Amino acid sequence: MADIKPQVYKDPRPAEYFTRFHEWVRTHPPGWVYEFVRIILTPVAVLLYRARAIDSSNVPAGGPAIVAPNHFSNMDHFFVAVYLRRKMQFMAKSQLFGNPILNYIFRVGGVFPVRRGHHDEEAFKTAHAVIDRGSCVLMYCEGGRSRSGGLGEARPGVGRLALETGVPVVPAAIHGSLGVRKWRKLRFPKITIQYGKPITFDVVEEPTREQQLEAAERIFASVREMYEALDEKGRGAVAKLSAAAE
Repeated sequence: MADIKPQVYKDPRPAEYFTRFHEWVRTHPPGWVYEFVRIILTPVAVLLYRARAIDSSNVPAGGPAIVAPNHFSNMDHFFVAVYLRRKMQFMAKSQLFGNPILNYIFRVGGVFPVRRGHHDEEAFKTAHAVIDRGSCVLMYCEGGRSRSGGLGEARPGVGRLALETGVPVVPAAIHGSLGVRKWRKLRFPKITIQYGKPITFDVVEEPTREQQLEAAERIFASVREMYEALDEKGRGAVAKLSAAAE
């Protein structure tokens, strides 16, 4: 893990810097950039990383939903979305925003920032706006990339959004992406994305932190179960078990 850059936990820029991104995403679905990036990166994901999906039908074909995966790599956004026909909107750490070209790609592509190191209510307002118009939000269970070499711990954010909205939450296990950083050595790990059965919660308008964390841990328990099965049994065996259970 020595090749990972040190994590920056607090973004020093004022909240106003990110207002334009939130305003755009709240009023616009993903634009042409989303499909363009999909066209460019699908061959990379499918051919180089041999990415395959299991149970992608668990993601609702329409209507509001939250997809909640684990997180190892900056490519995880694309791995999760590559086999899904519907467009997802991603909550991403604010440090990714700053380059004018990337700012445009993120904004028009439907990505919105969460201001790291701050209590960022604007990110949750944007997530609610996306869900209110019947779209799908991707929010990582661990709140950021795991840097331990294994799965991290559930953070309360995804539990909060699940409780406040009551929409289906699809746990997703991304297996193999820990090795994506080795692409410079021409090493491309095999990636598997498994989508779990949707989990729903009764709406709680102002959930306590304990309630948020309890919900997040329930979601992440499903992620962990799928991830460990993929790790122990392999993609082929898990896919066969899933097909047999249908």
